[in-house]
Parts: sequence; C-alpha cells; structure tokens
Amino acid sequence: MYLKSIEIQGFKSFANKIVFEFHNGITGIVGPNGSGKSNVADAVRWVLGEQKVKQLRSSNMQDVIFSGTEMRKPQGFAYVAITLDNSDHHLAIDYDQVTVSRRVYRSGESEYMINGSACRLKDIYELFYDTGIGKEGYSIIGQGQIDKILSGKPEERRELFDEAAGIVKFKRRKLIAQKKLEDEKQNLIRVNDILTELEKQVGPLARQSEAAKEYLRLKEDLKKYDVNQFLMETEGIQVQMKENQEKETIVAHDLEDAKQTSEGIREEYDVLDTYLAELEEAISKAGDEKNKTNMEMGSLEGRINVLKEQINTEQMNAEHIAGRMRAIHAEIQMKMAQAASYEEERSLIADQVKSAVNELKDAEEVLNSEDEKIHLFEQQIEEGKSGIIDILNEKASLTAKQQRYETMLEQVNVRRSEVCQKLLKFKSDESEQDERLEALQKEADEIETKISESQEAQAFSENRAEELEGEVKRLNKNLNDKQQEYHTSYTKLESLRNIAERYEGYGGSIRRIMEVRDRIHGIHGVVADLVKVPKKYEIAIETALGGSIQNIVTDSEETAKQLIEYLKKNRYGRATFLPLTSVSNRDSFRQDRALTEPGVLGLANTLVEAEDRYKGLLNYLLGRVVVVDTIEHAIALAKKFQYSFRIVTLEGELLSVGGSMTGGAFKNSSNLLGRKREMEELEEICSKALTDVERLEKELVLSEGLLGENREELEKIRAEKQQLYLKQNTVKINIRRIEDKKEEIKESYGDLEREN
Repeated sequence: MYLKSIEIQGFKSFANKIVFEFHNGITGIVGPNGSGKSNVADAVRWVLGEQKVKQLRSSNMQDVIFSGTEMRKPQGFAYVAITLDNSDHHLAIDYDQVTVSRRVYRSGESEYMINGSACRLKDIYELFYDTGIGKEGYSIIGQGQIDKILSGKPEERRELFDEAAGIVKFKRRKLIAQKKLEDEKQNLIRVNDILTELEKQVGPLARQSEAAKEYLRLKEDLKKYDVNQFLMETEGIQVQMKENQEKETIVAHDLEDAKQTSEGIREEYDVLDTYLAELEEAISKAGDEKNKTNMEMGSLEGRINVLKEQINTEQMNAEHIAGRMRAIHAEIQMKMAQAASYEEERSLIADQVKSAVNELKDAEEVLNSEDEKIHLFEQQIEEGKSGIIDILNEKASLTAKQQRYETMLEQVNVRRSEVCQKLLKFKSDESEQDERLEALQKEADEIETKISESQEAQAFSENRAEELEGEVKRLNKNLNDKQQEYHTSYTKLESLRNIAERYEGYGGSIRRIMEVRDRIHGIHGVVADLVKVPKKYEIAIETALGGSIQNIVTDSEETAKQLIEYLKKNRYGRATFLPLTSVSNRDSFRQDRALTEPGVLGLANTLVEAEDRYKGLLNYLLGRVVVVDTIEHAIALAKKFQYSFRIVTLEGELLSVGGSMTGGAFKNSSNLLGRKREMEELEEICSKALTDVERLEKELVLSEGLLGENREELEKIRAEKQQLYLKQNTVKINIRRIEDKKEEIKESYGDLEREN
C-alpha cells in the first residue's frame, strides 16, 4: 500500500485544481517560506478526518477555504481527495485502489466519500485504524510534532504505540461495546419499569376485558332484536304502502273532479264576461236606464266576485292536492327504496336461516345415524350375552376336561403370556415406528419442496445479482465518464474565467483601466464584452472590428478624459475610448442594392446583439461593413460597387474601401468575441455534467444497495439450502434406520407368531 496521488481544489492557498502524483521512491516538495508546502500535509491530515482547527493552523473550519486575493475571487468550497494503492488489500475494503475525499462549503455543510460513495467520518476512521495513516497516526509528522511527542504525556505517547501495535481498533471497539452494554443496561431498567407499570394494569384490563365480552354478547342479542324489529317494520311499511296507494287513487279521482269543476266554472266565467260586455254596451246606449243597469251590474259584479273567489279556492285546492301528491310520491319512492333495502337484508337473513336449517338437518341426520349404530350395538351386546351363556354351558361340560389339562395349560399359559407380551410390544413398536416413519416421510417431502423453492430463489437471485452487477459496472463507467467530462469542462471554464478576469489578450493599458472599473464610475467595458455574436460570425465580426474590439466604452467624454489622465499619470500606455455621448451614428448605408447580391449575409451591425443603449455604437463601428460568405462573392461585390464600402467574409478576408485586401491564415489565439460564448457553453456543459453525475451517483448508490441486499439474500438462501440438505440427509438416515428396525420387528414377530 502506497500513496498514489493527492487532488486539491480551493483548500487554503490552492485556488485552482491541482493533482500531486507520487510514484515509487521518495518524492520531495521544496520551495521558499510561505509557498504552501505545509498546506499539502494539512490537506492530507484534513481529508483523513482532522477536526481540530488548531492542527490545521486555522481559527475555524471555514478558514481552510481559499479566501481570494485582489485578482481572484474567493472559492465557495474546499475539496481534497487522496488516492492509495490497495493491491495488497492492507485496507479492509474490496478495491485495489481507494480514493478518500472530503468537501466543505462556506455554509458549513461537509461530506465524506470513499471511492465516490458518500460515507460517515466513522467509516474513514475505521478504514485507517492500525495502519498508522489516520489523523492520529505516526505517518504524518508535522512542524513541532517531534517535540510534542517527546514532551507529551505518557498517555499521548501510549496512543502512538497502540497505533503501531495494531490494537487501536480493538480498544475502540471495546469502548463502543462497553458503551452499548451500558446503554442496554439502562434500557433493561426502563423495560423493567414498564413491565412493573403494565403489571399494575393487568387487573383493570382483565375487568375491562370481561366488560367487553359482555358488551359483545349483548351486541349480538341487540343485532337479533334489530333484525326482528326490521322484519316487523318491513311488514308495517308494506301495509302503509298499500294504504298510501289507495289514498293516491282517491286523491287522483278528487283531482280529476276538481279539474272538471274548474273547467265548468271557467266556461261560466267566460259567459258572464261576455254578458258583462253586452251590459256595458247597453249602459252606454241607454243612459235613462242607468240606475237599473247599475243595480243589475252591481249584482252581477258581486256574483262575478263570488265566482272568482270560488275559482281561486279551487285553484288553491288543486295546487295543494298537487303538492300533496308530489310529497306522497316522494314518500312512496323513499319507502320503496327502504323496502328494497329491507328486502335485501331479509333475503340475506333468510339465506342465513336457510343455511342454519340445512345444518340442523345434517346434524339430525348424523344423530339418527348414531342412534341406529347404538341400536345395532345393543343387538350385538344381546347376541354376545347369548353367546356367553352358551359358552358357560360348554364350560360346565368341559370342566372335567379342564381338570385333566390344567397342568399342561398352566405351563402353556405362562409361555403364551410371555409371547403375547412380546407380540404386543412388537406391535406397539411397529405402530410407533410407522408413525415416526410417516412423520419423517412427510418432513422429507416438505424439505424436498423447500429445497426446490430455495433452488428457484437462488437462480432468481443469481440472475438478479448478475443484472445488478452489470448495472453497477455500467453506472460506474458512465459516472467516471461524466466526472471526467465535468472535470475537463470545469478546468477549461476556470482557465477561461481566469483569463477573462485578468483580461488576457488585451493590451496592458486596457487591463489597467479595467482594474479601476469599480472605483471610477462610467466605465461600461470593452467592445468585445458588450456585444454578443453567433459563433458563425465571430471571425467575420472580429475582423471587421479590428483594433476597435479593444476600445473602452464610457458613458461620457469626462470619464474618458479622467481615464486618459490616469494612464498618463501612471505611464500605463495608451488606449482608445468610445464615449456614448459623443460617438454618433455615421451616415446610414446607402447601397441597399448590395444587400441583395449573391452571397451577402447582411450588414455586420445586424448580425450581432447588444443592449439598446449600444445600438448607436454598433452602427458607428459596423454599420458600413457588409458580411458575405466567400471571397469570390466579396470580390464580385466590391468590383460591382467600385470598392465604395468595406466587405468581410466568414473566414476573415477583408476588402477595404479603395480596393485593398487583407487575408490569409487567420490565427486568433485570443478569440475575444467567442470567449463569453464559450464560457456560457462550458457552464451549461458543467451544469449538465454535474446533474448527470449526481443522478448517476444516486442510481449507483441505489444499485449497490440493491446488489448488497441481493447478495445478502443469496447468501441467506445458500445457507438455508445447505441446512436443508443436512436436514434431508439426517431424515433419510433416520428413515433407513426405522425401516431396518421394522424389518427386525417383523422377523421377530413372525418367529413369535409361529411359536404362539
């Protein structure tokens, strides 16, 4: 076992990711004071689980995270990973290479991993027990460590000797076991307290149990009474339904009569209304008969009012009868629904009663059968008594003969008694052996069935284990690929960020101006940072901009003047400024016909994106530059319009006003326009790769957990199967022994039968 590599990022002075690789032999790290040599040893001590910040020469754990400089932003986390070669399996883990990593964030969250799988700090401690590599081991001797060992307490030196002797692990286990024993003792005390408390509740609970049983018995009686009441109510409801039907018939007849009466009254009202109209005409024609007509009209109006009241009364009666009929219909429907429900329950109860009657009939049949058997046995007893009397008579006649053979019979009886006892014993043994044989045979069948089930379960678990192992290998490969992709993209992204932060690729004066951007207000940035160009047009736009790509955009001439004074005062060089208040749009492009020529992609300012406040700046820089696809189309376009405007191709050839041409192998190592786009693409790639890594890690943990469970289940099945085989062999041996014993009993039984 030896150290292969150390990977550090964001830890103390290591802002960028760095990997120390160690090969066979001795590796030395040299450098002046303050260069960070001791930080390497601190990183190793930290990743092995060091929790004391004083040992790491810090005041708190967040101090180990890179805190930034004037040119660099602080990091959000610190990460260290140490890789050890474990081909000799000195470490108690089934891997030839072991990588232990630790990560801490500024929020205080931290995580530990072994070979990419999350673990506990305790797991790392136990992994390095008795190896001398742990945080308390003697493999890391830091500054002042020798003096501390020599001048330390005997107990502290004892820890080093225990580590070297390889007994730390057992001492720690002993302490843990003692703590667990103490906890179990406390648990036993609590269990005894609970048992004492529960014993006090046994008496009340017994009384409550008796009360509950009495409640259940009464509940069954109540159920029977409810059923009887339900049957009685059902019969009453059926009688009430018949009465309601009769009432409904009567009400229907009354309603019909009321309708006919109402029709007659309505016809009479119409006649009276006509007559009233005729009277009114007569009143208008015969003024001299006014008084007489008025009297007749009053009489008729009174009659009309009476008839109207009768009509209203009949209508109200009709409405009342209709409402009553609707209520009766609703009540009939409800009663019919209840009757249907009661009918279903009555049918169910009838089925139960029918089933009980059938059981009663079966019981009576069994009782009759038993009575017949008893009668038959009584007849046999009577026949036996007659036979006994006959035998007694024969005995009286054979008494003389019995006296003669008495002596011989006594000897024979003695021998016969012995033989009978042996026969009975053999029969009893044979019956007992048969029972044992039957039980063993049944047990053997059950074991055979269990073995078959175990074999099927084992085959299924083995297939499942193969599938899970393949899935784990696939996930590991995908995880490694995604991690490699993430690290590659992240390293490139960090490199681009560092380049962007330091404004590499720009002139020294540009970098000096951007350093004071936070102190001097009004600096918007360089032109390259303010425009967004599709990848397809990057070369063409950068060629069109030329040196203007590094011009600094300011809000006003005053800011530009202040910055020029700053450059003069410090002798930082020269720079070109573009104040937004003074940079105005040039004359618009007047050769609109040129934009329709073959190969023309458009004006350069229309092919880029920027904020609205920079539109005038883009028109100033790119508003008279035409972008075409190839140099052939560019030459044809320039000739046609007599070299009156600038033309640039996608590959970077430039045709200036007047006819000059610039081109050749385009060598652009800085790629100022594409830097932001490339950083965004790399951030997206890193985000996606990190998401995939987290997803794959979760899937891997899940698959490894399933694989571990499957392996445990498989081992359990194999162990059970082995036990079943042993049990099967034992049962077979017992069966053979019983069969052999039965044969011996049969042989002895035959000999005794012949002798008897």
